[in-house]
Amino acid sequence: RRQSNPKPDILWSTWELLDKNNILETLTSVTVDQGTSYRIVTAEASTQMKTQFLGSIGFPTFEVTARGVAEESLGDAEISLVLDISGSMGSNQKMSRLRTAAQDFIDTVVLDDTLGAVSVNIVPYTAQVNAGAAIMDNLDVTRLHGFSSCVNFETEDFASTTISPTKHYTQAPHFELYSSGSGTVTNPSCPMRSYEEITAYSQNRSALKSQIGQLQDRANTSIHIGMKWGVGLLDPAFAPVVTKLIAAGKSDPAFAGRPAAFGGGALKTVILMTDGVNVNTYGIRDGAYGTPSQRYHWHENALVNWVNNNVDSDMRDDFYYVRSTSSNADSLLSNVCTAAKNKGVLVWSVGFEVSNHGASVMRSCASSDSHFFRVEGVEISEAFQSIARELNQLKLTQ
Repeated sequence: RRQSNPKPDILWSTWELLDKNNILETLTSVTVDQGTSYRIVTAEASTQMKTQFLGSIGFPTFEVTARGVAEESLGDAEISLVLDISGSMGSNQKMSRLRTAAQDFIDTVVLDDTLGAVSVNIVPYTAQVNAGAAIMDNLDVTRLHGFSSCVNFETEDFASTTISPTKHYTQAPHFELYSSGSGTVTNPSCPMRSYEEITAYSQNRSALKSQIGQLQDRANTSIHIGMKWGVGLLDPAFAPVVTKLIAAGKSDPAFAGRPAAFGGGALKTVILMTDGVNVNTYGIRDGAYGTPSQRYHWHENALVNWVNNNVDSDMRDDFYYVRSTSSNADSLLSNVCTAAKNKGVLVWSVGFEVSNHGASVMRSCASSDSHFFRVEGVEISEAFQSIARELNQLKLTQ
């Protein structure tokens, strides 16, 4: 749009510099052409210069004109939206409010004139993150089952941002810890529905908003695993996987070559949201998950329910164990947040109706106190919109 008054669009320091050097009065016009992804400032100036020798023939001065153009244009941006879909999100309208806030966020950051520049990753997380078959099949993971596609990370993995296609990972068992019904698994720790899988490097507003609109609350909370995937998708080590996702039609061809190198000019950012705190997470012991029939059994029967009903109390520890305590999970989250910030990733965090402990953990993860939002109720939409507006400003680079 054209603006008749350019002064608000020019830095005051620059304006004052022109004034102090008596240049401001020479400006004949300043126009600003601005859209959501660009700003072009055109300045024209004119002044009369005295002549040394031409005055005697009637030319004591002559006009000198100058014209300059400064342009700000959209830089590349890689965004990971890491969303808590754990069971507690089912209370107090939190899930529906998250859906609205996240969908509005997509509408604000993915615009017609940002196509090819702004990529979005959606990472829903509960006790685990379902990478989806397309991603898992392009990592070095030995598949134990086809029920879901979650990866077990080890402690050292949280000290870096990397999820490498050349490192061997183990597939997480597919099971439900408890069941409130007959024992049939409907709410596994690794979410198994297609809309619960990671979406990587998309700019399809309709598809992104549709996925967000289907999210349901389930299982427990492992914030550190969600964050690990959020930053791992931004690490350049993941680029070979994105190349294969594009070839398979799972990611947008406009983002070939992403993730960009750290420090390569692309804005890399994670928006991490939770409504709770990390809790103890559990695993099934190898001896109870070693055969196809055992794996199928746990696909059909909730772990603790079945063990408590069918196994002597002194043998129950042979079936499952605490894989990570809540305090250990907090430590792992801190490690991966630090690794991301050290790489220049901008980290925003949103604590949605969290406890004081949860707020402290999320504030520590954020890039600064001003990048942390503690919100209640409909305030979550305000937080997401504030982040989106700030990102739209940061994407404009000189």
